[in-house]
Amino acid sequence: MDIIWEALRSAPEYLKLIGFADILDMAIIAFGIYHLFRFVRKSRSGQVVKAIVFLLVAMALATTFHLRVVSFVLTNAMELGFIALIIIFQPELRRFLEQMGSGRIKELFVAESIGNDLESAIVETVDAYTSMSKDKVGALMVFERRTMLDDMLKTGTALDCQVSAELLKNLFWNKAPLHDGAVIVRNGRIVGAGCMLPLSGNVNLSRELGMRHRAGIGVSENSDAVVAIVSEETGSISVAVNGMLKRHLSPDTLERLLRNDLMPAVDEENKPVTAAARITSVFKGIKGDNSNGKEDS
Repeated sequence: MDIIWEALRSAPEYLKLIGFADILDMAIIAFGIYHLFRFVRKSRSGQVVKAIVFLLVAMALATTFHLRVVSFVLTNAMELGFIALIIIFQPELRRFLEQMGSGRIKELFVAESIGNDLESAIVETVDAYTSMSKDKVGALMVFERRTMLDDMLKTGTALDCQVSAELLKNLFWNKAPLHDGAVIVRNGRIVGAGCMLPLSGNVNLSRELGMRHRAGIGVSENSDAVVAIVSEETGSISVAVNGMLKRHLSPDTLERLLRNDLMPAVDEENKPVTAAARITSVFKGIKGDNSNGKEDS
C-alpha cells in the first residue's frame, strides 16, 4: 500500500513531464493496437492469438516460479515463433499488403456501412427461397459477417452483383454450372458463387443430413457466418449459425432470423444505432433442432 500511495503522490510530477509529442506518440500506438486486434477479430486467427497469449502467460509463470525446464522450452519456442507467425498469418498479411498497394487500406480500419443492399438482399433471398422450396431446388447461401471468407471465395467464381431472386434461382438451377457450390454474400452483395465449404467435423450430426447441410454447418462452425439452406429432396428451409442448425422453417421465420442476425440494431425510433452499439450487441444463437426428418444434399 505504501508503494501505491507513493506512486499516487508522485503522479502529478510525472504528468508535468508529459508533452504533446508524448500524447501523440501514445495515441498512435493505441490506435494501431486497437485496429490490430480488430483486424485479427475479423479474420479467422482469433484462436491463434489466444494461444499466443496463453504461451506468454505460461512463460511468465514459469519464470516466476523458477520452473527452469519449462521456461527453457517456452523461451526457445518463442524465439522461433516469429517465423511461425509469418506462416500462420500469411493470408491476412497478404490481404493487408494487397489492400495497401491498391489504395484500399482504409477498408481495414473503417467499418463498412450496411445500407439498403443488405435489406434488399434479405427480401430477395426470402423470395427466392420460397420459390425454390416449392420447386425442391437445392440452395446454399453464406452471409458473411465479421469473419472474412476469402479462402472459400478462392474456390469459386468471383462475382460482384446485387442479390436478386431471379439471379439466385438461376445460380441454383440444377443444370447451372455453379449450382453445386455455395453463394457467398458480403455486405448485401454477392461476391462469389460455386464456392466449396468445409464439412462439419461434428460426429453427432444425423446421418440423414446431406452434404449441403454438413457444409453449411461446417462454415458456421469455423466462422460467424449465417448460412441459409434449401433441401433438394424435401424443399425444407434451414439456417445454420454458430454450428447449430434450425430446420423446417417457414419463409416468414427465415426472414425474421436473417434480420435478427444480419441487420444492425435499431432504437425505438427505428433509426440505426452507432457502430459501437452494433459491435457490443449480444449475439442471438439459434438453438439446434433434433428433428429426424430426412434431408438430402
